[in-house]
Amino acid sequence: MKQIILTGDRPTGRLHVGHYVGSLKERVRLQNTGKFDEIYIMIADAQALTDNADNPEKVRQNILQVALDYLACGLDPNKVHIFIQSMVPQLTELSFYYMNLVTVSRLQRNPTVKSEIQMRNFETSIPVGFFTYPISQAADITAFGATTVPAGEDQMPMLEQCREIVHKFNAVYGETLTMPEIMLPQNAACLRLPGIDGKAKMSKSLGNCIYLSDEPEDIKKKIMSMYTDPNHLRVQDPGKVEGNPVFIYLDAFSRPEHFAEFLPEYQNLDELKAHYQRGGLGDVKIKKFLNAVMQAELEPIRNRRKEWEQRLPEVVEILKEGSAVAEKTAAATLANVRKAMRIDYFADNNLLK
Repeated sequence: MKQIILTGDRPTGRLHVGHYVGSLKERVRLQNTGKFDEIYIMIADAQALTDNADNPEKVRQNILQVALDYLACGLDPNKVHIFIQSMVPQLTELSFYYMNLVTVSRLQRNPTVKSEIQMRNFETSIPVGFFTYPISQAADITAFGATTVPAGEDQMPMLEQCREIVHKFNAVYGETLTMPEIMLPQNAACLRLPGIDGKAKMSKSLGNCIYLSDEPEDIKKKIMSMYTDPNHLRVQDPGKVEGNPVFIYLDAFSRPEHFAEFLPEYQNLDELKAHYQRGGLGDVKIKKFLNAVMQAELEPIRNRRKEWEQRLPEVVEILKEGSAVAEKTAAATLANVRKAMRIDYFADNNLLK
């Protein structure tokens, strides 16, 4: 059985460090393992339109921004297919068929959908497209026969919904669709990186992000303003590490070599945490260290992005070629789905049989 990956992002803005540690860094690692036969990376513009229908230009303008972030992080178009969701019309037809396999009450129970509805103040007026986007995601995943979906913890309910659709379809129409598995980040701190304001999730809409394309001075300004332990008022006060965004970021980004280079008085993060917890270590010093770590991590990404910005026609061609491959694969899946449902009426004169 082929090992296939499907993952992607909504083009509603430039990608941030939460995307990077939550999925992008892992995607680059996976593409270089040689363990996967195919990898599809989707720019989910159709999904983004479910809550941006009145501002389609926002989505349009960010397609290239997301593609640039992908390439800057090291995704290789020779190893992965980067494509635009709306350029694969078969996904819409698959979604339509899957809608008959899901109840309204089941969609209402999806915790990811519930939290997203609340965050966007859609409680009184939910766009149908937004409400049903777990079904659309199931179409995206199954269209490419994905066996593996690298994603953050917040996407677990979405994948569970997809698995239910696959199970129901195969039970009703026969074994046709591939059952996917989620692949979570191995580093617990990367499961859901908080925003710099201490909110539970880094989000473009909340404005609490550090973007991959941010300039050095912007990164420093954001890090130095980060929320920490509100009870750590003086240097000598004992500080809390758990739930402290600065330490969560260090868990996600820092490596032993960073201490040797930027903070040699500590051998590792455990020593730094212990000092903070017993008191005598100020927030400013920790933030300066985090800034050094983040600058070292993001500088090569930012530089590669600027190089790709000078080659935009090439980026468009990458998206065009990736979308053509994706459409061909999705068309084959759709043909199998139609055959399983016995709605391929004109194939081999089936309507007369």
